[in-house]
Amino acid sequence: MKFLKNLNSKLVFSFLLFSFIANAQKNNLARTFYKHDKYLSSDKLEGRFVGTKGNNDAAAYIKNYFKKYGLQKFNDTYDQLFKVFVKEGINKMKSDSVSTQNVFGFIEGSDEKLKNEFIVIGAHYDHWGWGGKGSGSKKKDTIAIHNGADDNASGVSALLCILEEVSKLKIKPKRSIIFISFSGEEEGLLGSKYFVNHLPVKKEAVKVMLNMDMVGRLNAEKQIYMGGAGTFPNGVELMKKLGENSGLNPVVFAGDVGGSDHVSFYKASISAIGFHTGGHPQYHTPEDDIELINFEGGALVSKYIYNALVSIANYNEELVFIKQD
Repeated sequence: MKFLKNLNSKLVFSFLLFSFIANAQKNNLARTFYKHDKYLSSDKLEGRFVGTKGNNDAAAYIKNYFKKYGLQKFNDTYDQLFKVFVKEGINKMKSDSVSTQNVFGFIEGSDEKLKNEFIVIGAHYDHWGWGGKGSGSKKKDTIAIHNGADDNASGVSALLCILEEVSKLKIKPKRSIIFISFSGEEEGLLGSKYFVNHLPVKKEAVKVMLNMDMVGRLNAEKQIYMGGAGTFPNGVELMKKLGENSGLNPVVFAGDVGGSDHVSFYKASISAIGFHTGGHPQYHTPEDDIELINFEGGALVSKYIYNALVSIANYNEELVFIKQD
């Protein structure tokens, strides 16, 4: 009996220790998510509009963490420069052609053969700046900073949280992973279109793209929405399986690919999944601020997408594109 009591005590202690560690890890992830979102959606960056100092400062911030967590560079740079034509009436600017950049790097896979295949995970970092009549703002007559805490500082925050977790793995996933933050999304997916048309690797080597756009407003039902899960073999089943014990309720669509940067990949016949936590009245308004971000929810979402990324990068089945209606 004494042995059983001791055993039960050890089991209870082990369970409590595991729960404490798990909660500590979740809280650390939530704090990290909040830290990134707070900076990227601060007034200092003035809405991160393409071609502005705020946009460049956001890119520099992302590059700093890419370097910190050991991302390798393509052609000795994290930058992929491209031009965007800005119409008059946006961000208090005159009509002009401006320079901006995608920011990207990669982690090499651990499998001698599969490391030549690439999974892409990304999130756009640009937003509407000060808004204006020619912008996508829902309040075009209001000239004010559109901080885009959810759209899409939240997606970049998740990207950096996921990168940090991948960097801690002693054995990296079998396939290589490209981490990318796009610019020019708000003007029509321009950064992702440019990237797909100027890939740093052969197009055939890019197997799946995971995109995060507006993942910072997890609702009370804890629903994470995703479209495009059926664009690679058994993707729907995987995404539902990963929902078990995740603290989330995944709403999984095989098709319904959506309208963010992953669409550029899908149109190029590359499997693509888009993740988001749903719309809200503050979308594309100056009210999309850090105070409304559910950063504990952001941590849950980041962990879920991290598990999806690692599972896909280690997929035993051949990753082939499946067209959806």
